[in-house]
Order: sequence, then structure tokens, then C-alpha cells
Amino acid sequence: MIYLDNAATTKVCPEAARAAMAVMTEGFGNPSSRYAHGAAAAERLQADRAVVAAAVGCLPEELFFTSCGTEGDNWAIRAAVEYGKRKGRHIITTAIEHSAVLEPIRALANQGYEVTYLRPDRWGRIDPQDLTAALRPDTVLVSMMLVNNELGTILPVKEAAEAIRATGSPALLHTDAVQAFLKVPFTPKDLGVDLLTISGHKVRAPKGIGAQYIRKDLKLKPLLLGGGQESGMRPGTEPTAQIAALAAACQAWMDHREAYTKRIEDTKNHFLDSFAAALPQGVVVSPGDAPHICAVSLPGYPSEMLVRELSDRGICVSSGSACHRGKPSHVFAATGRPKVELLGALRVSFSPESTSEEADALVRALVEITSARVSAR
Repeated sequence: MIYLDNAATTKVCPEAARAAMAVMTEGFGNPSSRYAHGAAAAERLQADRAVVAAAVGCLPEELFFTSCGTEGDNWAIRAAVEYGKRKGRHIITTAIEHSAVLEPIRALANQGYEVTYLRPDRWGRIDPQDLTAALRPDTVLVSMMLVNNELGTILPVKEAAEAIRATGSPALLHTDAVQAFLKVPFTPKDLGVDLLTISGHKVRAPKGIGAQYIRKDLKLKPLLLGGGQESGMRPGTEPTAQIAALAAACQAWMDHREAYTKRIEDTKNHFLDSFAAALPQGVVVSPGDAPHICAVSLPGYPSEMLVRELSDRGICVSSGSACHRGKPSHVFAATGRPKVELLGALRVSFSPESTSEEADALVRALVEITSARVSAR
């Protein structure tokens, strides 16, 4: 199998798998228990929190473990509007956010909140001036992802923070950094965000673990109520095996970060060059600002057909976010490109394990598929 859909999920790295196994079979105590085995688990938990916090670029006490990016996004959005409920009922986001942001915001719109959706250009980029123009005295939340999960574009989150400060807006700033984490350099402080969401399974940790950054002096309500774990902010017995795996995956990536970034970017650029040379009818929808994601299109060849035929050849790519489940991508549509391009769009995403030989195999397969279709006509 050639797997080139790493924006959907990643293969768990050996370091993460070993860490999870050790905690599940040996250090399996409940961190809230008072006896020695529980105390050892609590000590390991705090050590793992420090590793993940270092990878995020924040203090350990600013990091709270969650089950996934969707939970983190929902928590950030709901907590932010609750925090600002006496200041206004206006929200700003973008038309190309993940559904984990758009759906809770849509629910808030149904409750009377007014929402401004910033539109991208044809390359999927957001103009910071549009954000500045949209800010109002009653804006309580700006939610803007750092890297788009289907186009690989980097959004102007830092500029959004600067605009919020310059206008004196009361808005809190949240960023979904799920695709940016460990691939694009950032710290929450440098970005100027109040809330930041990550997910483990995008960086070779298991599914079912994520984390939320909450600025230290920001007092928000928890999403859940319960036993007081995670300083009362995210109750529920901590999933220590998944947390250990996330910490191990973060450490493994940080140990090789520069080499990983170069390898991923070189492989992506090799694919884009090979695609352009072998398929002149193809269109690069987005080369991707981030090192690991790009989007291409073969107009006239439905993307679902291409995904299916590539799968038959043992090659995995997607026609957009895995969360769409066959529905047209709102992200590709928001770029305003011609419908024929959108219907043939593919997202290709790379990991440190991806190779130029795999990229070439994908291009050869696309040539075979399109040539066969032409012959059949």
C-alpha cells in the first residue's frame, strides 16, 4: 500500500506504540489514586504533559488533554462565547474551516449569534484586511485555522491577533492548529492566540488523544463537569496510554524536526513537478504553504472515481477531508474555481515516511487511469 493521505490520519510511530504499550501493561495506575502505583502514573502524566507543552510552545499548566481535535474546537468555541456573552453576539470565522469549527458555530447562529464568514481567494488564502474590516465592538470570538486541512494554505492568524489588539476588540482568538502542529513553526504566544487546538493522530500518535492550549490568565468554563481531573477543566480519568503515546510521538518528531520538514517538503514538490510534467491537463489547485499538503485536479475526471481507481491500485489519497464522507468539499468550493476543476480535485498529503518513488507511482497511476478513460471514449 502507498499511503498519501496523511492529513486524514497517520501511521503510529514505533516510539508512540511502545510508550502506549508500556503504560497499558505496566504503568496502568489511575493518576488520581493515592497509593504508589497511582502516584507513579501521576508523575508520568506530568512528565508527558511537559513534553507535549514543549512541542506546542506553552507552559504545562496551559495544556489540557482532550479526546481529539473536534472536542477541542467545540470546547474553545463554546467557552469563548460564554466568556464574552455580556460583550456581544458576533463571531468571525472563515469559510474554509474544518467542520469541527463550522458546525458548533452554525449551532450558535441558530441560537441568535451573528456570524461573518471570511472568503478565500482562488488559492485558499484569507486577506487579513477582510478580518480587520469585519471586527466589531460586539465581536466575541474569532476562530481561524492555522493550516487548512485540504489546501495546505497558512492563514493569517498572527495578523488576526494584531488586528484584534489594534481595534480594541473584546474578541478571543482561537486557532485550530491540528494540521500545523509540528509541521509549521509556531508558539501560542508568538501567534497571539487565546486558545489553540491540536490532535495526536495527525502526528503519528494514536487516535483518541488531543490537547487544548488555554492562555494562562484566561478563566474559562470547562466543557464537562466531573471528578476534577485536568485542574477541573477537562474531567474524566486521563487516558494515560494515549497521552504517553502523544508525548513520545511529539518527542520523536522534535528530535528530527528539521530533517522531517525537508523530507516532506521535498517529496511534495517532487510530486507537484512530476504531476505537471506527466499530466499537462491537470491543475494545481493549491501547492500548499505547509510542507505536507497540496491539492490538484484532473478536470473531467470525477475525484471519487479517481480515489476508487487509485485504491484498486493500492494507493490512498482523498478527494478532501475524510470528515466529508463523500459530500462535496466546502473548502474547494469556497475557492470559487470552475466546477469542472472542483469535481476532479484530490488532496495529497505526505509524512516523513513518504518517498519520491511513492509520489511517482501516484503520478503513473493517474496517467494510466486517464489514458484508459480516453481510450474507452
